[in-house]
Amino acid sequence: MMILGKLLLGVIGLALATFIGGFISGLDRKITARMQSRFGPPLAQPFYDVLKLWGKAPMAVNAWLVLCAYLTLMASALSVFLFFAQSDLLLIFFVMTIGAVFQVMGALSVNSPFSHVGAQRELLQMFTYEPLIILVIIGIAMHTGSFSIASIYALDTPLLYSMPFLYVALGIAFTIKLRKSPFDISASHHGHQEIVRGVLTEYTGRQLAMLEVAHWLDVVLLLGLCSLFWSTSAIGLFLLLAVTYFAELFVDNVSARLTWGWMIKRALGPGVALAMVNLLWLYAIK
Repeated sequence: MMILGKLLLGVIGLALATFIGGFISGLDRKITARMQSRFGPPLAQPFYDVLKLWGKAPMAVNAWLVLCAYLTLMASALSVFLFFAQSDLLLIFFVMTIGAVFQVMGALSVNSPFSHVGAQRELLQMFTYEPLIILVIIGIAMHTGSFSIASIYALDTPLLYSMPFLYVALGIAFTIKLRKSPFDISASHHGHQEIVRGVLTEYTGRQLAMLEVAHWLDVVLLLGLCSLFWSTSAIGLFLLLAVTYFAELFVDNVSARLTWGWMIKRALGPGVALAMVNLLWLYAIK
């Protein structure tokens, strides 16, 4: 019965995550527009965009590009399902990584130089944010004694009290994973991207719509990981997520896109250092 309950939670969570992710994307555009003294599109604009893309005539450079779009969406959906089903954090991380890898493989399957440059930069971004997420998961396991999400919900005190530096490292990974400035080097919704849309250049129509929905699900998943740091109070959880996402938007709007070398030096190095300090702290208090 417990297994059936978790499966049901996973299905409900996945269904809600799709709409929540689209709403967050619309809110992202609205807040960004206000920060830039613009009115901005309606909150439902991301849903209109996806429906418009889905209704376009099917057109793809090759079959591999289509397959990779489907697999990317399936991986994002499965990772969100596993999160709401309170599964293993390592399993969720590996599934999420599979989706990102297939998106890159699709971009590399075409002849466009813009797509290739974007794919190579996406791999560099993965090289930067994935070690940070792994260290965060290791820290959670050190504190709870398990990689299971259920073990976190059993805690009496928020993880943030004992893992503040790991939360900062997760915030850095969050910015890179969501391709926010200054780390939007592989693709961007903004006009300052010099390689068109980078890794997304050759995706069109339904394939691009699927990647947009996959991005919504990734946003919800990353916010879900952030929520684990304050799972003892609904109000505290909401405030933590609101402050975190607003900080992401603020950084996105006040930063210019920087190079991949800067990203690796200034994001991976300090992020790993903060994570290691926090891991040593956890080891010392055990």
